[in-house]
Amino acid sequence: MRILVVCGAGASSTFVAQRLRRAAALAGLDWQATAGMPETALDGGHDLLLLGPHLASRLEAIRDSVQSPVAVLPDDVFSDHDGSRTLTFALSILADADQTPKGSP
Repeated sequence: MRILVVCGAGASSTFVAQRLRRAAALAGLDWQATAGMPETALDGGHDLLLLGPHLASRLEAIRDSVQSPVAVLPDDVFSDHDGSRTLTFALSILADADQTPKGSP
């Protein structure tokens, strides 16, 4: 599973991605979580895009530009020091995406 965590400049998303990777590893999941900027999201090659809360206004534009599921992280994501809540959030987005028929909005 390749996950891209996106913020404005890539700095705060680095911490979120590291914590998510660590929580996934502890859960026995082989996930790659990396950090990037909004432009990185358009490169593709990711199974899930997680946007920083401050990018909520760009959700639809990014969602329309990529094939993978895209979600805005909760406002308290930066206080999730062990990554467990972010992992639970990512798993819920992936589960919802599996339930959505292809081609549905």
